Order: sequence, then structure tokens, then C-alpha cells
Amino acid sequence: MSQLQSSWEVHQQSMAYLPDTDMETMAASTSLSDPAGEFDRNVPRICGVCGDRATGFHFNAMTCEGCKGFFRRSMKRKAMFTCPFNGDCKITKDNRRHCQACRLKRCVDIGMMKEFILTDEEVQRKREMILKRKEEEALKESLKPKLSEEQQKVIDILLEAHRKTYDPTYADFTKFRPPVRSNPSNRGAARSSSILTQDLSSEDSSDLFGSDAFSTFPESVEPQMFSNLVLSEENDESSSMNIDLSHLSMLPHLADLVSYSIQKVIGFAKMIPGFRDLAAEDQIVLLKSSAIEVIMLRSNQSFTLEDMTWTCGSNDFKYRISDVTQAGHSMDLLEPLVKFQVGLKKLNLHEEEHVLLMAICILSPDRPGVQDTSLVESLQDRLSEILQTYIRCRHPPPGSRLLYAKMIQKLADLRSLNEEHSKQYRCLSFQPEHSMQLTPLVLEVFGNEIS
Repeated sequence: MSQLQSSWEVHQQSMAYLPDTDMETMAASTSLSDPAGEFDRNVPRICGVCGDRATGFHFNAMTCEGCKGFFRRSMKRKAMFTCPFNGDCKITKDNRRHCQACRLKRCVDIGMMKEFILTDEEVQRKREMILKRKEEEALKESLKPKLSEEQQKVIDILLEAHRKTYDPTYADFTKFRPPVRSNPSNRGAARSSSILTQDLSSEDSSDLFGSDAFSTFPESVEPQMFSNLVLSEENDESSSMNIDLSHLSMLPHLADLVSYSIQKVIGFAKMIPGFRDLAAEDQIVLLKSSAIEVIMLRSNQSFTLEDMTWTCGSNDFKYRISDVTQAGHSMDLLEPLVKFQVGLKKLNLHEEEHVLLMAICILSPDRPGVQDTSLVESLQDRLSEILQTYIRCRHPPPGSRLLYAKMIQKLADLRSLNEEHSKQYRCLSFQPEHSMQLTPLVLEVFGNEIS
């Protein structure tokens, strides 16, 4: 008896969370699920009373709607039936109305229980509970933030822009001057090793833009706006001059890689909604000051936590810290850069969040040299609002917890990395034997500091 009461209590509680179906139908049902899931949904269910098609478990047994209703009415009326025959009528779909006594007996025999029948008061109470719950859910849904059609359109544009300017196959890397790796000094190798083995688990970040297609080189850019930022094939060839391969042997290859990446950043920026509305001078200032930061963001897609390398296709294009040191950069840049990449990877950002973060990075009104700061700020605020709404709507917890704040912190980290990169670039460019290995585009973007 105690087991029956326990089952009944569970039944009563579960009824409050049933969908708003016909209350008579609901009340007549035990609401018990198939025991142990033993019934295949695709297999026709048969009523245990009359053999008709069953609609589920009702009052603790698998029955059709007709026998469910018959049992409920009989129990509520406390009906007493007498069989006009010998008391063992075979009940079928066609004759089930002929002998109510044997039909009721069959209901009890297959396990139907009157204890599962709700009273009229219980039905009303359950109806009110269901209605209240529906109203609460409707209110919660109405208060839930939603991406507007315009916001979704901005996201779609940015996704398309990224996919057009980022090729996850890295096929174009074969067009660069080939990577030449020399053995790093013992000291350099030891420093690199210390970076890779330190505990970075406290960092808070993600996987980058899982997207596609930075095709070949970008479409030609307007000469009046970006003539100084476009790398021509002639310039590419002229930059490949004599080099002492024993010193900074990776510089020519990585210079070509960075030059190529700058062009892709330009292509992406031009497709950001509102960017082309800015004055040409502000567009160039924003691109020059943010290019290396966006490159660092985009490179996170190829960064792997397992071995702390940037893997861009084949082993020829698998870049270790030691490779970057052979291009003239020291651990003062590389150590925080690796920590940044690890942190960003651990955020597990959606592709939508990545492209929004890149666009927000480019449209920073506080870049030195920006003239129309109010317009740039309004464009950035719009993107920030879209990002926050997207996180609330589409990024489930626990990953969404403080995610926006963590992403903004990544932009602050990028500023520090940008500063250190500029400092190291200046040291490199002051040496003619090294600066001649850089491309005209790299010299243009990183050479003319915005003061």
C-alpha cells in the first residue's frame, strides 16, 4: 500500500508539468511513462483491454482512449455491472460495448487502478497549475533577449566577411618565401621550453574563428585609400633579396605571412557594416593600429593547446616559438602571446563571437590619430551590443558566465602585445640587413607609427 501511495504522489507531482492538453484526457491518464522504455515508439501499441490501437499508459495500463474513458466513468460512478452471459466474454474492439462487466473486469485484470483517477477538484487544481506555469513560461520567454533581424544580418555579414578572408587550408602559404629553420641556441630553446611547460590553466579563454576561405590574395583595394597598403607581386619579389640564413632565417617567410595576413585584415575590415562610411584617413589609421591585433586573434584558429604551436597545414607551416624567435622577436613578446592564445582558446568562443570581437577590435575610437571618434564609437557600441545580446541568447551557461567581460579583457591584452610588437619591430627595422627582408606592406603598416 505504501508503494501505491508513493506512486500516486509522484503521479500528482508530474501532472503539474504536463502540457496543456484536454484536461479530461489528461486526468484519465496515469501519466506514467513506458516502464524502462521497453516499448519501441515505432511499434504499434495495442490496448490490453480490447485490442484497439493504444494511445499510452492510462491508469497504470496500456489502453486505447475508449477503454480509458470507460474505466474512468465506471469508477467515478461506482458502477456495478452484471454479465448477461457466463462471465468470461472475450472483449474486442467491435464488441467491447456489449458486456460492460467483462470489459471492466478486463481493465482491472491488466492492472488499471482507480487510485490514479483524479477527482473534479484535482482536475481543476491541475488545470490551474498548468495554466499558471504556461503564463510564467510565456513571461520568461517575452523577457528573454532576442537578436533582432538587423542584428542577425550584421552577424551574417561578418561571418561571410571572415570566410571570404580566411582559408583554413592555408593553401596560399606555399606562395611565400620558404621557411628556413636553423637550430636555435641552447638558451633560446630553454626559454621556449619554459614557456610551454608552465601552468596556464588559470587563463580564461578560447578557440578562434572556425571558418573558411581566404581564397587567394584579396580583391584590389581602392588606390586612393589603400594604395600604400597593397602588396604587389613586383614588390613581393623585390623584397626577396640576399639574406644571411644563419641569422633570422625565418624572417623572409614570416614577413610574407604577416604581409598576406594584413591584406586579409583589410579585406575583412572593408566588409564591416559602417566601416566604409568613415573618412579614408580614419580607415587607414584604424587598420594600421589594429592589424597586428586582428592577426593575433585570427591566428588562434591554427593554435593548438597540445603542443603550443600554430599549425597551418603541413609540417612546413607548423610554427613553434623558436621559429618566431628566428624572425627577430624575443620572449618579451612571445611569452605573453602564448598565454594570450591559450586563454583565448579556452573561452571556446562561437564563430559569431569571434568575428564580432575582431570587428570591435578594429573599430576602436581611442586609437591614436582617429579624427571622427564619435562615429567610430557609435559603430563599436553597436557591435558590442550585438555581441552581448548574442551571448545572452545563444551561448549556454556555464560558458557564457562573464564571457563578455573576458572578451573585452582580451582586447586589453592585445593592446599590450601590440605595444611590445611595435617596440621589437622598431629594433628590427633599424637594421638594414633585416629591414630589407620585410615587404613594402609590412614596412608601410608597422613603419609609420601613428603618434
